[in-house]
Amino acid sequence: MTQETLIRDARDADAEQLIELIGRCWSEYPGVVLDVDGEVPELRAIATAYARIGGRFWVAEATGRIAASVGAVPSALPGGLELRKLYVAREARRQGLGARLSGLVEAEARARGASFVDLWSDTRFKDAHRLYERLGYLRGAQTRELHDISRSVEYYYRKEL
Repeated sequence: MTQETLIRDARDADAEQLIELIGRCWSEYPGVVLDVDGEVPELRAIATAYARIGGRFWVAEATGRIAASVGAVPSALPGGLELRKLYVAREARRQGLGARLSGLVEAEARARGASFVDLWSDTRFKDAHRLYERLGYLRGAQTRELHDISRSVEYYYRKEL
């Protein structure tokens, strides 16, 4: 991570760059397709969408471009916060940015009095799984199918705070 990396709250105006970031990350995996309007329309106005559901969303900028993202929303399980949409551009990886963004979600969870952070991650995102496990997240036995155009199946992860 370079000194020029700035982490800030996302704005709705970040839509184009955020969609580009996530699209590039997904394109690294065969069969993973980003259908913004059909499956993740919140990307068009991320700050508004997350505020509406009691969440928060951050982006990391490097050289004036969004290089990473992460969000947090109340967990479906009582007492927790769910980490969502942790994506780091290929050129910004292995510099501590993913860990730093995960730490923001964990700090937000503690500030809200949550006792854990949980998340769901596509079974194909093996690099992400290694990061989560290195950060202390434990993979649960459960999986879920999203029935989306990418035919996503996700693993469940949880970290006690």
